[in-house]
Amino acid sequence: MPKIILTVTNDLTYDQRMIRIASSLATAGYEVLLVGRRRATSVAIKKQVFEQKRLSCWFNQGKLFYLEYNTRLFLFLLFSRFDAVCSIDLDTILAGYYSSKIKRKICIYDAHEYFTEVPEVVNRPKVKAAWEWVAQRTIPNLNYCYTVCDSLQEVFEQKYGTPFSVIRNVPFAQPKAAWTTLPEGQQPIILLYQGALNDGRGLEEMITAMQQLEGVVFWLAGEGDLSESLRDLAKELNVTEKVKFWGFIAPQELQKLTQQAHIGINLLQNKGLNYYYSLANKFFDYMQLGKPSLNMNFPEYATINGQYPVSVLLDDLEIDTIVNAIQRLRVEPDLYQNLQTTCKEARAVFVWEKEEQKLLRFYQTIFSAK
Repeated sequence: MPKIILTVTNDLTYDQRMIRIASSLATAGYEVLLVGRRRATSVAIKKQVFEQKRLSCWFNQGKLFYLEYNTRLFLFLLFSRFDAVCSIDLDTILAGYYSSKIKRKICIYDAHEYFTEVPEVVNRPKVKAAWEWVAQRTIPNLNYCYTVCDSLQEVFEQKYGTPFSVIRNVPFAQPKAAWTTLPEGQQPIILLYQGALNDGRGLEEMITAMQQLEGVVFWLAGEGDLSESLRDLAKELNVTEKVKFWGFIAPQELQKLTQQAHIGINLLQNKGLNYYYSLANKFFDYMQLGKPSLNMNFPEYATINGQYPVSVLLDDLEIDTIVNAIQRLRVEPDLYQNLQTTCKEARAVFVWEKEEQKLLRFYQTIFSAK
């Protein structure tokens, strides 16, 4: 079977999406290697059905990191055997594109996000111009690309003139567990955010909203660029007893944590088209475990919620808007129950077992054509 190398810039441990993709390809018989980077905080790699490798770098952020990592990745790929390299997002595509071009192999692009429209890039003209150059230099020359939602598919096809498939970032089906109900009495309602603590995720607003919410606690599972400032904000607002930072949580432990929560949080500022057109995996993770959630009234969430009402959609991130949405779920138990009932229906639709078939057909098409 063909050998596929998948490339990312994270340290592999907590990347549930890539673990799913790599596992599905390996189980289907492909020889799969997932390549990431080693960080000072990296824990030992957990054994998987696919091979894994981490590259070490001197630099850990900024343009020097991306330059060093792509150089190291390019050299690694140049001297590695593969039939196809799949670059996940723009930050690994230069190495994948040029190594495959030299070796006359296949380069695939997996656009997990709208990279030139992420908050860290969109308001920095020079940085954005650099990544746009990378995108224009590579993506229009590729024949095989996929992304995570219909909105991004449409945007990318118009912008780069190359076809994109859609493979959603959804979880494996989970065994049916006891479904939580909103607690009464002294037990607090648990709000859960899972994912990177990065800019534009509505986390500052959520922590601020906790000042007005009694009998509610907010759990954050993950770390990121705002880890320190969010902890400082909780102290400054005197809500440390209501806000708990769990740090990095392994996927299996994260499921257990999510099962304890009552409401999932997935709020975004409209800081660039990446967030506006997003369809985050946490949206489906909450759904899969029967947790109604708060999401933004952005295109992808609005479309799915129109078919399967599993969440309350917010038009903005004003503190009162957030507080009112949470209070509404508290005082309208029928609303919470109805959303949870729809989660039970939707959880059978949005599962990796179905998206996996799209992934396998995508790769079968590639190698059949070859």
